Amino acid sequence: MSKCPFFGRCGGCKFDFASPDYCANKHALLKDFPLTDKPVWIKAGLRRRADFCFGGGVFGFFESRSKNIVPLDFCPNLLPQINAVLPGLSKLPWVGTGGCLVTLCDNGIDINITCSVPYVPSDFRVAIAKLPIIRATWNNIKILQVSEPVVSFSGHTVTYPSNAFLQPTIEGADILRDLVLKNASGAKKVADLFCGLGNFTFALNADGFDIVGTGQKRDLFKKPLTVAMLNQYDCVVMDPPRAGALAQCQELIRSNVSKIIYVSCNPQTFRRDMDVLVRGGYKLSTLIPVDQFAGSSHWELFSVFSR
Repeated sequence: MSKCPFFGRCGGCKFDFASPDYCANKHALLKDFPLTDKPVWIKAGLRRRADFCFGGGVFGFFESRSKNIVPLDFCPNLLPQINAVLPGLSKLPWVGTGGCLVTLCDNGIDINITCSVPYVPSDFRVAIAKLPIIRATWNNIKILQVSEPVVSFSGHTVTYPSNAFLQPTIEGADILRDLVLKNASGAKKVADLFCGLGNFTFALNADGFDIVGTGQKRDLFKKPLTVAMLNQYDCVVMDPPRAGALAQCQELIRSNVSKIIYVSCNPQTFRRDMDVLVRGGYKLSTLIPVDQFAGSSHWELFSVFSR
């Protein structure tokens, strides 16, 4: 395939991941960043989750810069298990407008629906029960459950909360975990901040902190770890949402933490936080881009700061 059959019409991707010039075009987005290594490219077709939209009875992806929806029952950027349920999803009796997050867990497909209509129509409930999925929620209300969705990290299996964060590909999650483990080697005590469900936490035997997941419950935007808490650790790992970790960085520069491993999914907020850390005395030694979101304009950045 030299071109995605939907590219140019479907707004799900910024770049055509099947095009020969894809890597060059996407790499150009990082031309002003102090990269230390070449990008790590992840193949398309490996995504285990996708956020669809619906409106007017149509299910698919938005057109680029438009509220029009391109109907889809197949996407070449997704794993086969997700593509297998898309024809059935696209034919459901959709009402109102909203989004539908489809996630492949270890034991099956989870569906999370956010809809402008607060109630679940009876015909929709009957229709979705016929799909090969293990759970469906509608505006955070469970409407179907065959079994509890689970995901695994470093040999640990955890329950997957509906709509929780997961790295979009297993390959990407493994690559980032290997980079974190390699660069945290030798650390005696590690804090894993914004730890999510534990992709790094279990492998590092770290203390995890996040609002949801397997670590200690803490809103690190409103209550970042204090200097006194941080001084227990010689290494801190951070993998925040797109908003970054400004408040936590402002505490870190006042701490005795000698190494910070920062995984960012937003180069813009990363640049802001990087400037805070560097002005606070840390030196950026590693900055590796990972094409975690094939086809999109988003980059994952793996970085190491030390002092």
